[in-house]
Amino acid sequence: MPIPGNLLSATTESVDPNTSGWVSKLNATLSKGTGGRNGDGCLVVKSVAAGEMQARTVSSYPVTAGTVYQTFADAAGVVPERIGIRWLSATSTEISVTWSLVTSAASSGWHRVGVAGMAPAGSTQAQVLLSSTPAAGLVNQYWENVYLGLPIRTTGNLFAFGTESAEIDVAGWTAEVNAGVSRQVPVASWAVDNYLAGGHTIAVTATGAGNAAAVSTDRPAVTPGTDYLTYAYLNPPTLLADCWIELRYYDVNGNQISATRSTLVSPMPGSGWYRQRASAVAPANAATCGVAAGVNGASAGQVLRLEGVVVAVAPVLQAGTVLPYADGSFEQGVAGWTRPSGVAVISRSTPWGQVAFDGSYSLSITSATATASVVRSAKFAAPGGVGTSYRAQVLATLGAGSWTVNVKVRWYSAADADLGTTGGINYTFPGASWYAMATDASVPATATQGAIELTVTAGATSSAMYVDVAALWLAVPLTAVAVVEESASITLTLRELAVGQSISVYREGVDGLRTLVRGPSGLLDRTRITSDLMIIEDYEAPLGVPVTYRIELWPDGATTPGTRSSDTVTITAGDANLSWLKDPGNPQRNIRLMISKPPDWQRPVEQSVYRVKGRRNAVVLSDTRGGLEGDLTLWTRSDDERKALHWLLDSGNVLLWQAVPGMGVDDSYVSVAQATEARVGGTAMELWRAWTLPLTQTDMPVTTGLSGSAGRTWQDVLAEFDTWADLLPVYATWEDVLLDRRMG
Repeated sequence: MPIPGNLLSATTESVDPNTSGWVSKLNATLSKGTGGRNGDGCLVVKSVAAGEMQARTVSSYPVTAGTVYQTFADAAGVVPERIGIRWLSATSTEISVTWSLVTSAASSGWHRVGVAGMAPAGSTQAQVLLSSTPAAGLVNQYWENVYLGLPIRTTGNLFAFGTESAEIDVAGWTAEVNAGVSRQVPVASWAVDNYLAGGHTIAVTATGAGNAAAVSTDRPAVTPGTDYLTYAYLNPPTLLADCWIELRYYDVNGNQISATRSTLVSPMPGSGWYRQRASAVAPANAATCGVAAGVNGASAGQVLRLEGVVVAVAPVLQAGTVLPYADGSFEQGVAGWTRPSGVAVISRSTPWGQVAFDGSYSLSITSATATASVVRSAKFAAPGGVGTSYRAQVLATLGAGSWTVNVKVRWYSAADADLGTTGGINYTFPGASWYAMATDASVPATATQGAIELTVTAGATSSAMYVDVAALWLAVPLTAVAVVEESASITLTLRELAVGQSISVYREGVDGLRTLVRGPSGLLDRTRITSDLMIIEDYEAPLGVPVTYRIELWPDGATTPGTRSSDTVTITAGDANLSWLKDPGNPQRNIRLMISKPPDWQRPVEQSVYRVKGRRNAVVLSDTRGGLEGDLTLWTRSDDERKALHWLLDSGNVLLWQAVPGMGVDDSYVSVAQATEARVGGTAMELWRAWTLPLTQTDMPVTTGLSGSAGRTWQDVLAEFDTWADLLPVYATWEDVLLDRRMG
C-alpha cells in the first residue's frame, strides 16, 4: 500500500515493478532485488569500488522553502548507511544536503533510517539520497519503502513533530539529572506500515552512576480537569534497568505542580522497544504539561532511548465512562483499585505485553486459596440521579485455575456515605479468551458517586485471572437517530460497538429499498470498527420521506451478521421553491438555493442508422440509452449565496441535487459542466444572480469519503505553527487548514 502523502511515485517508493525511479549518483550500479516488505521488490545498490556509493531519485520533487520535509526508508546490508534530502534550486543546482546520522551498526535485517529538515532559502525541489560506504567493490546495500513528504506525526499530539521525533534535532529535550541528551540511529526494525517511526532516537546517556533523566522543553497548553496520556517507546540499556516515563503539569509561572510516573516493568522480555504509558487528570491550576523519562540506578554511560513521544488527550476506553484512563487500563499500576476483603492479591500484570487487551498491562488477580475476595475501583462522580441506570463492565481472561466473577456497582453519597450495591451478575470463564462481563445497576436515592465492585471466587488454589478495560457509564440507547433540519441531514449514533468487528450501515425507505450510508472512507460496507462509539452524519438522506437505518455487525469470520435498527425519522421537506445542492464528500459546502426552472431532460443515445436499398425501414443499431441531461436554472439572492455556490462548484465533484417531493424530480447525483452566472437586470448593486447549470446524471460515488478533521484539532495546528501568519504560505483556505491540505 502506498505511503499516505508520499511525493514519490508508488514505483519509486516500493521498487515495484522496476527501478525506474532511481539512478546511480556515485560509485554504484543499480538493480532490482527481491524479498522486500512493501511489495516483493527492493533496490539493490552495488558498489563499483571501495568508498562511498550513492543513489538518488530520478525525479526532483517540488518543495517550499522554509517548510520542514521528512524522508525515511527501510534498509539492509553489511555496512551502516544514511539517508538524505538533497535540496535543489529552480535551475536544479544543489544548494545543500540534509543527511541523517549514520546507523550505529550494519544489519542484514530490514531496519529504519530517516531524517527531516527545513527546505533552505532558494530551494524549489528536492531529491532523496541513499548512501553507504563499503570497503570494497561489488558490495550490495538494499533499500525499499522510501518516503519523502511532509512530516508524518501523531494526530492529536500536543508536541510538535520535532519533539515527538528526533528526526530534526533534540531541541525539544534537555538533560535534567546526571545525563546528556543526543540523537542516535540504532538498528531498529519497525513494522513496514509504522510510518510514525523514524531512524533517529532520543538518547539519554547517564554521565555517572545514579539516577539519570531528561525532560521535554516543549510545554503545550492543557485544560484543567482533562485526562491526558503520554506514551513513548523505551529502549532500556539492560533487561533489568529501572526505566520510567513521567507526565508533568506546570502552572502559569512554569512551576511543576504534579508528576505521574509509569515504570517499565522489569525484567523486560528482551532488548527491544517497549511502549510505556502514563496518564493523569490535569489539576485545577495546570496551564501546561511536559514529559520526562529516565533510568534509576544507572551505570555511567548507560543509554535509555526514546522514540515517538506523544502527549494527548487520553483515549476513552468506553464512551461515557467515568473512570479515567489510569483506572480503566492499568498501564501504570492498579491506580485506585483495592481489595477490601479476602485473600486475593492485586497487582499490575507482568511481564510487559504478556497479558493485556488495551495497552501493555492489565490488573492481575491471584488467590492462593479457593475463597472469595472483593476487588473494587475507586469511586467516581456518577451524574444522572435516581431513576437512571449505569452499566459496569470489565474485560477479563483466565490465567490459572477457575473463577466465578460477580459484577456490581457500589454507590456513595456526596458525603461519601456507603449506600450499598445494585446490579450483580455472575460470570464464569468458558475458555481462555477475553470476555466482557457487565451489569446494569440502578442509581439509588442520594447517590452521586459509584465504583465497580467485583466479587471474585477462586475455584481452586493458586488461581489467577486478569482484568482490563474497566468502565462505568450511564446506560443510554445503543442506537439513536436525530434529524438536523438546518443541514437537511440525519445523525445516527451507535454505541457499545465491538472494536475490531466490521460494520455495514444501510438507509432503508418505506419501499424497502436499502442504500449504503457514507462514512469517512467511503460507503460503510463491511468497514472495520475502530471505536466503540460511532457518530454517522448522513447528508444524503431524502427530504420529506420516512427512513430507518439498518446496522449489520460482522465479527471476524462470520457468515451472518448481528443486526440493529433505528427509529423512523423524516427530514422536513421545507419550501417547494428551494432545493439542496450537496457535495457528498464535503458537506461543509452544501447549500440550499431557489430554483428558477427545472431541467428539460434529454436522454442521449448512440445510434447507427443503416438504410437498405429497396427496403422501407432502416436498420438501427443502438447502445444503451444514457441518463438524464439538462440545464438547471436557479437564483442566488445574496453575495454569500453566490460565493457559497462558487465554492461548491470549484472542486468539480459529483453533486447530489435534492428537490422537495412532489416536484416531479427524484434525488439525482449529477456532474455540472460549464456554469453560467448572469445578472438579472436592474442596478449594478443588484445582489441576485441567475445561474444556468448544465447537469449530467451520474452514478452515486462509492469511494468518496466524508472529508473532515479525522481527529485533527486546533492543537495540532498550534503544535506546528507559532503564529497565524505562519499558516498563510502553507494553506490556501481555512478548509485546507482543517483537512491539512497544504499548497505545493
